[in-house]
Amino acid sequence: MIERIKDVMVSFGASWILWLLMVLSVVSLAIMLERAWVYWSLRDDIARLMRDLGDRLRADDLSGAKSLLKGSPSAEAAVVLAGVVEADRGADSAEEAMMGAAALQKARLETRLAFLGTLGNNAPFIGLLGTVIGILMAFDDLKKSMSAAGSQAQMAGGGVMGSIAEALVATAVGLLVAIPAVAAFNSFQRIVKTTLTNTDALSHVLLAHLRAAPGTAAPVVIAAKSEKAEKSEKTEKAEKKSSKKTDDDDAKEN
Repeated sequence: MIERIKDVMVSFGASWILWLLMVLSVVSLAIMLERAWVYWSLRDDIARLMRDLGDRLRADDLSGAKSLLKGSPSAEAAVVLAGVVEADRGADSAEEAMMGAAALQKARLETRLAFLGTLGNNAPFIGLLGTVIGILMAFDDLKKSMSAAGSQAQMAGGGVMGSIAEALVATAVGLLVAIPAVAAFNSFQRIVKTTLTNTDALSHVLLAHLRAAPGTAAPVVIAAKSEKAEKSEKTEKAEKKSSKKTDDDDAKEN
């Protein structure tokens, strides 16, 4: 059984491993370029966007905030825009809408990143498979050289060296495919994490506005002022009654 597997692997050789790695490297490069273009197209000045959004919300200009967010190409703006659309239904509805939009944007940002991560982790093993096949071919050629003589032995010896070289090339190509894929995967994951953090920050700006004075704080302030005015009025009436009583007492004494 083992001898049959070895014969099959030796008969196919390691060249198909190299071709597979080359195809995977081309696909990996295409994904890197596509993801880089997507992330580049979503760039925006998030600090300025947050500042402008806060200014419009403090002015109770929801339509202006909506226009501002529509004009931004960023994923962060798309998430907060979903909350602004549901702002008239309350802070809880806006929060739920933004959570749903954030999940969609995360899925969009992470598209095809799993391929890069998988390729980066497994390309060295594919190269190692080519190395194993090359070593098997080298031993097979060495076996033939031991049973040959003269010029045939020299030719078999050359085949041994060629098989070893092919094995080493397979390992090197596997590493060359894996290293850029891992680097790109880590870089893109950092971009996704930063985008989601910015999204959370912008979402809290909107939620802070929706949960602030217009819904809760203003009635409390008005009630406090009304209570204070009522107490002041009662105090003034008590002082007037006390003053009038004192004047009546003085008049009786006189």
